[in-house]
Amino acid sequence: MIPVEVVGVRVEMPSNQPIVLLKEIDGVRFLPIWVGAVEATAIAFAQQEVIPPRPLTHDLMKELLEKLDGSLVAVHLTELRDGVFYADLVLKKSNHVEVTVSARPSDAIALALRTKSEILATEELLTEAGIEIPEEESSQANEEVERFREFLDQINPEDFAG
Repeated sequence: MIPVEVVGVRVEMPSNQPIVLLKEIDGVRFLPIWVGAVEATAIAFAQQEVIPPRPLTHDLMKELLEKLDGSLVAVHLTELRDGVFYADLVLKKSNHVEVTVSARPSDAIALALRTKSEILATEELLTEAGIEIPEEESSQANEEVERFREFLDQINPEDFAG
């Protein structure tokens, strides 16, 4: 498994589809994963350490794990099948037994950011879906991420309270 980090969330044009962009920590490949708008916001909030007035779903998941004396050990991004990404949560129970639970990558990433857990991708997934972005394109991607962050700065967490 290869460690990756979340570079940020951006909106892919012209489809206006949000993606979370991950990068190999010790490599040059990027992994774009298309996500829903709500999940994109949850990931961006976690990156910016925004605390909403009421817990979002991923905040609730984190608190449940803590209250049950469990922990998220890692997120494994495992495969791309028929255009759909797959992930597993590796959880440790209070008796130190590890269990694996299937999850959507967007939910897994949002939870990993909140718990400061490791995110890992399989070599097969990075080979199949990873892309190498030249340095100049990478800086353009960072500019788009910054524009999205500016957009998020204008949104109040109350807008997402249920």
